[in-house]
Amino acid sequence: MTVYLHEGDLPADLDLGPEVAVDSETMGLRFRRDPLCVVQLSAGNGDAHVVRLNRPAYDCPNLKRLMADQTVLKIFHFGRFDIGMFQLHLGVETRPVYCTKIASKLARTYTDRHGLKDVARELAGIDMSKAQQSSDWGAQTLTQAQLDYAASDVLHLHVIKARLDEMLAREGRTELARACFDFLPTRSRLDLEGWDETDIFAHA
Repeated sequence: MTVYLHEGDLPADLDLGPEVAVDSETMGLRFRRDPLCVVQLSAGNGDAHVVRLNRPAYDCPNLKRLMADQTVLKIFHFGRFDIGMFQLHLGVETRPVYCTKIASKLARTYTDRHGLKDVARELAGIDMSKAQQSSDWGAQTLTQAQLDYAASDVLHLHVIKARLDEMLAREGRTELARACFDFLPTRSRLDLEGWDETDIFAHA
């Protein structure tokens, strides 16, 4: 595994292929309080690219272009949060997308464990460490431990997606999952507009 650190933006000539795993690190989990600090990506080849964003300008045209590229599928785990952060701070709607957490909930109905650590252990045989999850991602310099953690969150998403795709197809839920993925950017927009704690589809 090689982790490439990029300051501010992705290189203009970087080609991550038709499917790219994406995750982000922030200062917390509240949209307008906590800034977006880091975005990490992988082409599924064992390498990871970590972008330390230049806040508050977020001058990253190459990263923004990739997120909006309709020919590149972006693979997330709990993409609802990351997509919302990208809408808020980068000003882009991320499409098309795939969320392994949604896929897991539709395919792995025999369990209520759909966190990345649990999904990766079962479907990819990987025991992931979450030791750096709550570290200072706004720091001027990222530690090697932070970089390794950031990389681990995207390195296995392609394998997980492939396994989940098999399960979704087996259970006849592929089209249902795809419809959920298509709606995800809208769900993120609802979060940003104040409906983050409201199920607008509920009767009450």
